[in-house]
This record gives sequence, structure tokens and C-alpha cells, in this order.
Amino acid sequence: MRKPFLILLSLFLAASVLQAAPKPQLDLPKATLTLGTNSLKAQIAADDASRELGLMSRTNLGADESMVFVFPSPRQVTFWMKDTPLPLSIAYVGRSGMIFEIHDMKPFDETPIPSASSAVIYAIETPLGWFSKHHVMAGSTVEGLPSASSAK
Repeated sequence: MRKPFLILLSLFLAASVLQAAPKPQLDLPKATLTLGTNSLKAQIAADDASRELGLMSRTNLGADESMVFVFPSPRQVTFWMKDTPLPLSIAYVGRSGMIFEIHDMKPFDETPIPSASSAVIYAIETPLGWFSKHHVMAGSTVEGLPSASSAK
């Protein structure tokens, strides 16, 4: 009687683990972002589903690859690293392309990182340290950002 219970428990636990980590998004539209003399190849997350998944479950990200999250209107945003094994940096950006703030994020850390501004319309995630390595800081401008309507 005990063996069928253990088998069922094992199957349940295996199914829970498999459901916990979603498949990575690899087929999103792309854009090239320019930050001074640097450029980033960015996947565009412009709808609720793609923004929610973000870079979850990604095990690699090229040195100049990123994801740009596009929001339909300015707002305060909050990000965390649920199911995200890569260390990342994130920039919160306004409609004009000006970076408001940059934060570093640790793998799997679910601590919320809210924006100080309520005027964020873009968030850009890069490999950890990309912004500092390229001398990009708050006040820098990003060019090539997609509009919410053209990114879908």
C-alpha cells in the first residue's frame, strides 16, 4: 500500500517542479537599442504575457543582448527575479528614452525592485553590469525604443 503512495507523491512533485519554471521566450520581436556608442539587441516584451515571463528560465544571454519591456502608459513598475537564473541589470526608462535609474538583480531573488518614478514606460534588462561596463548611467538616453503599438 505504501509503494503506490510514494509513486504518486513522486509524480506529483515532479509535475510541480516542471510547472514551476516556464519555458524561456525566444521568439519575441526584436529591436536594436542604441546607448551612446553602444548597441543592444533587444527582445521586445510588449504585452502582459510576454512582460510577465520576461527572461524567466533563460540560462544564457549574449554580452550585448537584452529584453526591453514596453508598457502601454507611464507608471511605477516593479521587477523581481522569479525563475530567472541569470544575474541581470535593469534600467527604468521614460517615454523620451532617458534612463531614470539602474539596478542590479540577483538570480532567483524575489525581492521586489520598484521604480522610484511613476513615469516609467520601458524597462531594459541586460547581463549583470552591462550598463556600468559601457558607462551608461541615470540620465543617459536610449534610442531605438519601440512604441507600444509597433512592438506587438
